[in-house]
Amino acid sequence: MSFELIVNSKPSGEIEMALMRDKTLIELHEEKVETDFAVGDIYLGKVRKVVGSLNAAFVNVGYEKDAFLHYLDLGPQFNSLDKFTQDTLRGKQNVADLLYFKSEPDIEKDGKISDILSSSREILVQVAKEPISSKGPRLSSEITVAGRFLVLVPFSNKISISQQIKDLEEKKRLKEIVKSVLPKNFGVIIRTVAENKKLAEIDSDLKDLLQRWRKMHGNLRNSKSPKRVLGEINRASSLLRDTLNANYSKIHVNDPVLLAEMKDYVQLIAPEKVAILKEYKGKVDIFEQFGVNKEIKILFGKKVPLPSGGYLIIEHTEAMHVVDVNSGNRSAKNDTQEDNAITVNLEAAEELARVLRLRDMGGIICVDFIDMHKRDNNKMLHAKMKELLKQDKAKHSILPPSKFGVVEITRQRVRPVTNIETSEGCPTCGGTGKIQASIMFADEIENTLDYLLTSKKEPKVTLVVHPYLESYFKKGIMSIQRKWFFKYKKWITVQANNSNHILEHKFLDKNGDEIVV
Repeated sequence: MSFELIVNSKPSGEIEMALMRDKTLIELHEEKVETDFAVGDIYLGKVRKVVGSLNAAFVNVGYEKDAFLHYLDLGPQFNSLDKFTQDTLRGKQNVADLLYFKSEPDIEKDGKISDILSSSREILVQVAKEPISSKGPRLSSEITVAGRFLVLVPFSNKISISQQIKDLEEKKRLKEIVKSVLPKNFGVIIRTVAENKKLAEIDSDLKDLLQRWRKMHGNLRNSKSPKRVLGEINRASSLLRDTLNANYSKIHVNDPVLLAEMKDYVQLIAPEKVAILKEYKGKVDIFEQFGVNKEIKILFGKKVPLPSGGYLIIEHTEAMHVVDVNSGNRSAKNDTQEDNAITVNLEAAEELARVLRLRDMGGIICVDFIDMHKRDNNKMLHAKMKELLKQDKAKHSILPPSKFGVVEITRQRVRPVTNIETSEGCPTCGGTGKIQASIMFADEIENTLDYLLTSKKEPKVTLVVHPYLESYFKKGIMSIQRKWFFKYKKWITVQANNSNHILEHKFLDKNGDEIVV
């Protein structure tokens, strides 16, 4: 398994990042020019209103809509954080170190926010969820600072370890290492990537986190709300921090300035990986060169094709996402209806797990799989979905298929769902209508051709298409038409018809009669 990161820096200043696993797109991230209110940013905000019925407060952090802070998101050590904040603003807390800081008692687990906060009070908060739709950011006062191997938790003395680390001896070793270097009144969460790391590497990461905490304290002094006092590192570096591992083979960047920044960051976290960063100097768009654009067109549309000829239909409503699984023209000689259903469903589950991460779909997701009558098959599908989503970092839960064959999934919504328009202006109507992306449409033609030649065993097939698609299939020495010949051992004639609109096509048999698919 190898990973490649494709980083596209646009002239507007926006950065797009595509994470490829074995040449397949699995994650897509976008960092806009305006990066305020990103997850992890720490703000000095002012309480605008306390709402007892919600047990929550609305806080002004500079966004057009007030941010939401629930009592349960204050964190047990809120009193200590609040004392530190107020003393810093008044000039009483002149150092960021907490060696001599006297901690306050934890707040009650089932308390009321009106007993803790009041209007116009300045508090330190962290963005837990970015603004979504008409809602402002979701906040937390349980401040954390994330690093490569550790997550720093001020005002806590607890050392937690990722559940992904199973080796008890390794857990014990990591705890002892952290205890030996951790300053007073700071807790940490040991991340999965810390497994088997040396003391020097963990100590270096901790020092970097403490330095960022000092920077936050310096920005907080003499500040007036609303103000961002510590920003999360840019999305490209954040992605490297969270995912960079031994499986990364290449990182391609089309901007020399951004490349230099990323090299500096990689030099800090993984010096042995600096050599895999490469500047892309090609004339073709970087996403086009590495096949990212085609993957985006396919996977962000309403209709997502499956390799076997089936497809997913994905609808997004205000309340939820709805996914319908269809077998399309897939058929196998010896398969029963039940066998066909489980095969398509398992394939759909794999593609769906990828699409959830890729689009960063959150909230409630209802998936209408093809009905299966055997209980073991339903269990197998549920187990497969759980296994596939283990790789997903977003919190989620999956219910077994209902008696109607519907699987319900809830997935943590942290950022707005990625929504990319995959329709193209139709040349036959001057752009007033919309059609599926032509690349997707060409793939559908190939799927139908595969069905005619392998399942229906047609001896000869002629494809009649618009001249635009004829050029696409015949282009180059190793054209798609020639590849079909090597694959099926039959020559497929491709004919152009100028009277066809761009989506109009038909298949003819050996007698020149149209084949009804």
